[in-house]
Amino acid sequence: MNSDLNALQPYPFEKLRALLADASGPTDKRLISLSIGEPKHPAPDFVLNTLADSLPQLAVYPSTLGLPVLREAIAGWCERRFRLQQAPLDPASQVLPVNGTREALFAFTQAVVNRQPDACVISPNPFYQIYEGATLLAGARPHYLPCLAGQNFIPDFDAVSEQTWQNCQLLFICSPGNPTGALLPVSTLQKLIGLADRYDFVIAADECYSELYFDEAQPPAGLLTACAGLGRTDFRRCVVFHSLSKRSNLPGLRSGFVAGDAAILKKFLLYRTYHGCAMPIPTQLASVAAWNDEAHVRANRDLYREKFTAVLDILSPVLNVRRPDGGFYLWPETPVDDCTFTRELFIREHVHVVPGSYLSREVSGLNPGAGRVRLALVAPLADCIEAASRIRTFVQGL
Repeated sequence: MNSDLNALQPYPFEKLRALLADASGPTDKRLISLSIGEPKHPAPDFVLNTLADSLPQLAVYPSTLGLPVLREAIAGWCERRFRLQQAPLDPASQVLPVNGTREALFAFTQAVVNRQPDACVISPNPFYQIYEGATLLAGARPHYLPCLAGQNFIPDFDAVSEQTWQNCQLLFICSPGNPTGALLPVSTLQKLIGLADRYDFVIAADECYSELYFDEAQPPAGLLTACAGLGRTDFRRCVVFHSLSKRSNLPGLRSGFVAGDAAILKKFLLYRTYHGCAMPIPTQLASVAAWNDEAHVRANRDLYREKFTAVLDILSPVLNVRRPDGGFYLWPETPVDDCTFTRELFIREHVHVVPGSYLSREVSGLNPGAGRVRLALVAPLADCIEAASRIRTFVQGL
């Protein structure tokens, strides 16, 4: 067996199951889960209809590169969304469909990292656990940058040593962040691009929450926006990851894309050709329909705005919690240890949340997730309000 597997930690939800294994919630209250970031809003009917109508295409082998119509739809969406009119993506060489960002982030790391003793991959802390697992299985060393409230949950890139930048082969960024919801400003993204040029590493921008924001007049910028602002039309050393899971409430479709540097994507396509992970044609055609429509995405944001407003009204008087810049998570401080909070909340109020310490790593005595919990506001509005009311009651009883 690959000995690197021994370095992997249990997934956060495995830890959560172990934490609650011998506990039980009150029988007079139904379970409400705010733990897993799985969208529960209805999937768009027109996407489901396209998928159903395309099922005969399951008789055809799909190509790893994907249908031209899908790559064109993705490139067009990126041009509209990230204002790339002066630097549009080439659908033939700068776009690659993938089976969701989780699979793509893992595979991309295997393709990019060159195994050597000092190979380093930098990521935010807390982080999406795939970053760490992919790094370890690629034979590299993770380097974690804490995301702290005093820095608006943005990593302090200035604190990274010269040697660490020299060893860095891949930098993961996540904007809006999971679980913090923090956005990286364009100025910071452009600074990172300059560092990538100086030290010759690749930036992998996980932007799967980019379509969940609050101000319709100010959609968050992305790494492609930052590139375009620099006149960087080849998007050199820059790759972005997007998904329909959160944007379109289609987590089970397993549809996303990678876009950016054509030279990197050419090698990544070679890797994926051997990997054997082509997207089924019905999925591709359903994805075309989703990327070409924005009305359902705006309606989705409206639902999240309503939930955030209602839940924050309930929790703000009893917890140190603030509205994030984007995404669908809340990241409140807990008045007791985050694991104790999680377990006792389940026992007393039958509500699932995730301890923040399960989503991050301790470095130099600091675990930036400790003393916080992640609340995923994915359930229906009534359930979110009920869960928030129970959490408030629980906190007031501590």
